[in-house]
Amino acid sequence: MKDYLRDVVTAACSKLGFDNAEIYFEKPKEEKFGDLSTNAAFLLAKIQKTNPRKFAEELVSNFDYDKSIIEKIEIAGPGFINFFISDNYYKKLIPEILDKKENYGRSEINSGKSVNLEWVSANPTGYLHAGHGRQLCLGKAIANLLEWSGYIVTREYYYNDAGNQMLNMGKSIYARYMQIFEPDFPFPEDGYHGEYIKDIARKIYGDKKDSLKNSESMDYFINAGEEYNFKLIKNTLGKMGVRHDVFFNESDLYKTGAVEKTLEEFKSKNLSYEKDGAIWLKMDETEGFQKDKVIVKSSGEPTYRLPDIAYHIDKLNRGYDIVLDIFGSDHGDTYKEVIYGVKSLGYPYKKIHVIIHQMVTLRKGDNVIKLSKREGHSYSLDDLIDDIGADATQFFFVMRGANTHLDFDLELAKEKSEKNPVYYLQYAFARICGVLRNAENIFPEYKDFNAENINPELIISNDEINLLKTLSLFPEEVENAALSFEPHKIITYLNEVAEKFHKFYHNCRIIDAENKAQSAVRLYICLAVKQTLKNGFDIIGISAPERM
Repeated sequence: MKDYLRDVVTAACSKLGFDNAEIYFEKPKEEKFGDLSTNAAFLLAKIQKTNPRKFAEELVSNFDYDKSIIEKIEIAGPGFINFFISDNYYKKLIPEILDKKENYGRSEINSGKSVNLEWVSANPTGYLHAGHGRQLCLGKAIANLLEWSGYIVTREYYYNDAGNQMLNMGKSIYARYMQIFEPDFPFPEDGYHGEYIKDIARKIYGDKKDSLKNSESMDYFINAGEEYNFKLIKNTLGKMGVRHDVFFNESDLYKTGAVEKTLEEFKSKNLSYEKDGAIWLKMDETEGFQKDKVIVKSSGEPTYRLPDIAYHIDKLNRGYDIVLDIFGSDHGDTYKEVIYGVKSLGYPYKKIHVIIHQMVTLRKGDNVIKLSKREGHSYSLDDLIDDIGADATQFFFVMRGANTHLDFDLELAKEKSEKNPVYYLQYAFARICGVLRNAENIFPEYKDFNAENINPELIISNDEINLLKTLSLFPEEVENAALSFEPHKIITYLNEVAEKFHKFYHNCRIIDAENKAQSAVRLYICLAVKQTLKNGFDIIGISAPERM
C-alpha cells in the first residue's frame, strides 16, 4: 500500500515541479487520523517557502487515485496528509494471500543482489556453549530474512585454526594424554579443563596407545582436537537447523599467501612501520583511533588484525554486494580496526556491515548459569536445546533487538502457557488448525467456496477488518526488517497478528456463523492468517505445530 500511495504523491509532486521527491509514510497512533500519513507537505513547503497546509491542499488537489482503494484523504493540523484506505481493499486480500501461499511476504526488492553472511565462527577449541546461541539464532533468522527480501545469501563460517587458542587446546589434550601414564603430569596454566578434553585424550590413546608419549610436536593433538570439536559444533548446528555453505579456515589465508600479500600492501603504501621488533599499522586519529596498532608481534606472530583484514579483503574480492558479519559485544571496538585496515588499502569497505549483539544472561529462577567454555563447567548449547527445545531456543534468542542485553528466563521458555511468547504464537497457529479440522467434520463444503468468489460484503465486523489490515502489512514488515537486519521486528508483527486473531476468534462465530456463506468467508480468513503466521515462523526459524 505504501508503494501505491508513494506513486500517487510522487506524481502530484512532479506536477508541482518537485521531481524525485522522497516521500515517507507512517501509521498514525490514532485510528481517527487514518491508516497512513505523510508529512511531505512540510518538507516540500520549506523548499518552496510557503505555508505547509496550503501546499498540502494544492498537493491533494493534484492526486490521481483509485477511489476503490483510497476511501478518503484528509489534511490535518498544519499540513499532515492522512489517507483512509477502503475496507474493500483489505477484503480483497484473502485470495491474494491464498494464491501466493508460502510466497506471501516475499519481495524482489533486492533481487539479483548477493550477501555473504558470516556468523557463529567459534574456534574449534570446544563445544558451543549456550552464550553462542544468540549469534547462532540471529544469523539463522537474518539469513532467512535476507532471502525473503530477494538476496542471494552465502552462509559462511570462519574459524581460527592457526593461533594460540588452538595451541593451548593441543597442549591441554597432550597433558591429559600424558596423565594416562603419569597422573601428576603438569597441566598448562591457561589450558582447557572440560571433560571433553579428557575424552579426546582417551580417543587418541585408543588409537595410538603410547606412541605419542613425550611428543615434541602438538600438531597431532591440535588436529585431533579440531576434528573432534568441530564435529560437536556441526552436530549442534544441525539440531538448530543451521547450515553453512562455506567453512573458511584462517590457515588458508597463510597457505594462499593472502596474509603476506596484505602485509606487503601496507608496506608498499607506507601504512605500516617497524618498531621494537614488531610491525605497526598506522591509525588515523581523525578516524577516532588513539594510537597505532600492532599487526605482527616481535615474535613474528600476526595479531588477529592482520589475518582478519586479509579475510575481509578475500570476501570483498568474491564480489558480494554486502559482506555482513555478526559479532558479540567483545568485538565492539576491534572490528573497527579491521574495517579501517580494509579501507586504508582502498578496498570497498562500505560493503562491510557489522551487527554487534549484546551478551546473554541465562537464568534458572534466581540462579545465573555459567557460560565459560575454558573452565569446563559451562552450560552447553546442546544442554539448552535439550532443556527447552529448538523452537524456544531459536525464538528467545531472536525476540529482542541484537543491541540490547538479553535476560534469558529458562523457566519461562519451558512454560506451556500464553505467558511464554513462543507458545503464545504457536498456540494461535494450532488454534487455527483446530478450527479448520472441526470445519472438515462439521462444514466440509466450505472448500467449495472458492477464495476468489467469496462475497466480500459478508466481511462486516471491525475485528475482521482489523485482522485483514494487519495481514496486509506483512510484505512491508519483511522489507523493513531486512533493511535493518532486525528479525525481532517480525516477532513483534506476528504478536499483533496473533492478538488480532484471538479477538476475531472470540468475537466472531466461525463455523456456526449466521449462514454457511459467512462461515466460509471466516474460514478463509483463518486460512489467510494461518499462511501468514507460517511464513513468519519460517523467517524467524521456528516450526508451526498443528496441535499443542
